[in-house]
Amino acid sequence: MLALKRIVTVAVMVYLLLALLFLLLPAVRTNVAELGSGVSPTENERNFFYVLSFIGVVVLALQLIAENIDSSVLRRTVAQQDSKINELKAKLYDVHQPTTQSSIPAAPAVSYPTAASAAERDQTAPQGSTTTPPTY
Repeated sequence: MLALKRIVTVAVMVYLLLALLFLLLPAVRTNVAELGSGVSPTENERNFFYVLSFIGVVVLALQLIAENIDSSVLRRTVAQQDSKINELKAKLYDVHQPTTQSSIPAAPAVSYPTAASAAERDQTAPQGSTTTPPTY
C-alpha cells in the first residue's frame, strides 16, 4: 500500500510541475499544443487544455483513492492493536486478582467495654482498691 501511495504522490508532483510549466511559459504551451491534429492554434490550445485537465482529474482521483485506502488500513490496524492491548490488560488483571476469599486478611477483633463487663470488673476488684475507668 505504501508503494502505491508513493507512486501516486510522485505522479501528482510531476503533473503539477508540468502544468505549471505549460501555464507559465506560453512558448512551451504553443509548441506542445501544435503537436495535436487541430487546424487552428486556438483549437490546438483548447484541445491541449482539455487533455491536461482530464489527466489532472485522473491523477488527483487516484491520489484521493490511495489516501482513503491508506487511512482506512491505518484505522483498522489501530483498532486491532487497541483490542489486543485491552486483552492483555484483562489477562494482567486476572493474574493479579486473588483467587480465594481466604487470602484476604480478616479484620482484627475489637472488643468494646459494656456495662455488664464493667460490673464484672467491679466485683472482681479487691476491697479498698479504686478502679479507674480505662482510657481509650
